[in-house]
Amino acid sequence: MKTFDGIQNREKFPLILCILFLISSIVFNSTYGAQNIEISYDDSILATVNVHRILAQMNLVQASLSKGDMSGAFDHAYISHSIILPSIKDKFGEIDQKSTERLESLLIDLPIMIKSNIQSSQIESKVTQIVTILNNINSDILNPNISNYNSIMASTITILLNDTSKFYQLSNIGNSKNPFNQLDYENAIGMVNISQKLYNNISKIFSNSKQLELESFFGDLKNSLSQKSDPQSISQLITAIQTNIVEGGNESNLQSDNALRIYFENIKYLLSKTIGSITEDSDYTTAEKYATTAYLDNFEYIESPLGKLEPNLKGSIEKMMREELRELIKNKQQPQIIVLVNNISNSLSQAANLLNINYENINVNDSSTQSVPTIKNVQLKNLSNIKELSKGFGTYNGIRKGFGESSDSDKTDVRTDIDNIRIKLVDLLKQYKEAKYDNALALSRSAYLDNYEGIEIPLRPINSDFTLDMEIKFAELRNLIQQNQPYAKIEAKVVEIRSGLDESERMVTGTGVLAPSIAFSTSFSIIFREGLESALIIGAMITYLEASRNAHYKKHVYLGIVISIIGTVITWFVAQFVIDITGASKELIEAIAGISAVVVLFWVSFWILNKVETKKWIEFVKAKVWQATTSGSVMVFTMLSFFTVYREGFETVLFYQAMLSFAKNMEFLVILGLILGLAVIVSIVFIMKKFGKKLPLRILFGLTMGIGAYMSIAFIGNAIREFQEVGYISTTHLFGIIPRLELNLATMTGIHPTLETAIAQLILLSVYVVGSLYILFIQPRKKKLVESSRKSMAHLKDGEKQ
Repeated sequence: MKTFDGIQNREKFPLILCILFLISSIVFNSTYGAQNIEISYDDSILATVNVHRILAQMNLVQASLSKGDMSGAFDHAYISHSIILPSIKDKFGEIDQKSTERLESLLIDLPIMIKSNIQSSQIESKVTQIVTILNNINSDILNPNISNYNSIMASTITILLNDTSKFYQLSNIGNSKNPFNQLDYENAIGMVNISQKLYNNISKIFSNSKQLELESFFGDLKNSLSQKSDPQSISQLITAIQTNIVEGGNESNLQSDNALRIYFENIKYLLSKTIGSITEDSDYTTAEKYATTAYLDNFEYIESPLGKLEPNLKGSIEKMMREELRELIKNKQQPQIIVLVNNISNSLSQAANLLNINYENINVNDSSTQSVPTIKNVQLKNLSNIKELSKGFGTYNGIRKGFGESSDSDKTDVRTDIDNIRIKLVDLLKQYKEAKYDNALALSRSAYLDNYEGIEIPLRPINSDFTLDMEIKFAELRNLIQQNQPYAKIEAKVVEIRSGLDESERMVTGTGVLAPSIAFSTSFSIIFREGLESALIIGAMITYLEASRNAHYKKHVYLGIVISIIGTVITWFVAQFVIDITGASKELIEAIAGISAVVVLFWVSFWILNKVETKKWIEFVKAKVWQATTSGSVMVFTMLSFFTVYREGFETVLFYQAMLSFAKNMEFLVILGLILGLAVIVSIVFIMKKFGKKLPLRILFGLTMGIGAYMSIAFIGNAIREFQEVGYISTTHLFGIIPRLELNLATMTGIHPTLETAIAQLILLSVYVVGSLYILFIQPRKKKLVESSRKSMAHLKDGEKQ
């Protein structure tokens, strides 16, 4: 990590420091401006927290200046400008654009002034200007007279105290293995001071006894910080303050999200049932169902709002509930399960406090009359709330990554998880078809929990909204299964998920190295082959016309070429239009395009194979031109050149439609191969015309036939796989037998680890081998034998006549 000039004898800024502030730059659905525009509750908390984070740093800048600690002043000024402001600048700008621009300018100048050793009075003047702007922005956000003012302030205090705990841990107090970090220690103190100042603004909402209690806690917290007590003691005091703030706020009608409270209630109830199933009945199967429901159908809806405020806590709870608890239950480790559930409950209590919910007051006693009704109705089969899940769109604000920017281990893990999901989806459809709905539901849950959630970790930084969309698709699948919907609906949702799995793999793994090379070379080969064939026929026609003194027909040949090119372009757009209006699934269209390309390639390859001999090729062209000249009609030449070129153009359209459907994220290379292929053909024609050179037709035709065979084998593999994706052909996975290639490489070669694709490719390859052997060796030998026998018969007849 980077260190900065002016920071001497200090630790490098830890990465978690950046993460701590960057978590707040969240994109919300509501919008607002500087005047008379309502600000949402969540946005108000977000902006208020970051205003006071910067104010805390300004206080620390002034404290450092008063001590003559210019290095410390620079550090705190730098944090304000480079870490906090970027995460909230856009939101501030929506509130007051001019003030935000001025604030940014001042925060840029401040560390420069400190580093330049300008007089402290000038620096303090700059700090005063910053504080004034921040207070003005805060006034635009909050009005003490609004109904949820106390709620927003209480939430802000809770989050800032959470910052205190993190900074104190980062300062390495009591950690002999790492050096003490003064900067983070000062940040912890600064956050406590600003939190207490905010508390004083709302202290009147609390009872006198509660005020005394909170003041005592704040005093104890400050004393513990000054004495550098152990982090656990600091954390306990912070939790005590947060709990009292939430309780006091609830007494004053502090806003809390009742919808979220229901999920907390359900989780608490289900965790208690999990423990009961194990300790009372030793029923680990039911316990696992309770634990899975607690996470999958309840905590999933808490993740988004909790992640905005405390992503590390969210991640910790998620791991404990999704992985660790279920693993312990599977292994029937009762003592460890009880300890872990207790840890989960403590973490859930912290999460509830952040969301203004008192977790400790939730009563989960089945016989209690005070329990929320939804608790008693919790079942092992809960329908996922798609509307709640959809609220997570656009809220991710973690580290961003580009396409394919994942580690090699992540790429390997993602491929493994996707393979496991595919196996489970095949089994799921089988189980559902046999009316084994519980088994199908268990498989759908396992596919998501045990596999796709692992994919989400590297995928979310690349495309968070796509990740959430896939999560919703899995939730919709579970809902359909629990509602016993028709098999066709289940299969349609599985098809959607399969398509999303391919896209997930592409995003994480990228295009690779070999696949782009194949995409480029295949594209080049297609246009080179089709263009070369057209160029040779047209060239032979022009040469024959010139040699036979019929050059006046050439312009009609050129006219046919122009019309054919226009026709090819029109064909491309018509094909695209037909595809768009068919309404068929993308996978089915790709499968049909692939099969069509295979049929044409197969026919063309053997047609070319029959023309390998140069003599045969010349005879073929001469015959066509002779027919045209003997007819004497100029339209014959136009039509001959038109059909010669358009036939190749039509084939090219078909091949490129098929190829572009498989070469995902490599379209540029396909187009580049097309352009360069055309350039090479034009160059060859020019050289042949200019210097009268002849091409080695036998070699070229043999090469193009081989390329056509390769392409058709690749297309048939991809087409069969697409038919499998839509359920038209069954799938028999052969993982571990057939190589599992990276997805883009697999689509460029057509090699997929299933029995059906392998059989189709082997059959086609066998036909090519047998057909080539027959045309190249057996057929010529037969012809020689026939000619030899004819000659022998002719000699015999001649002998008889003599």
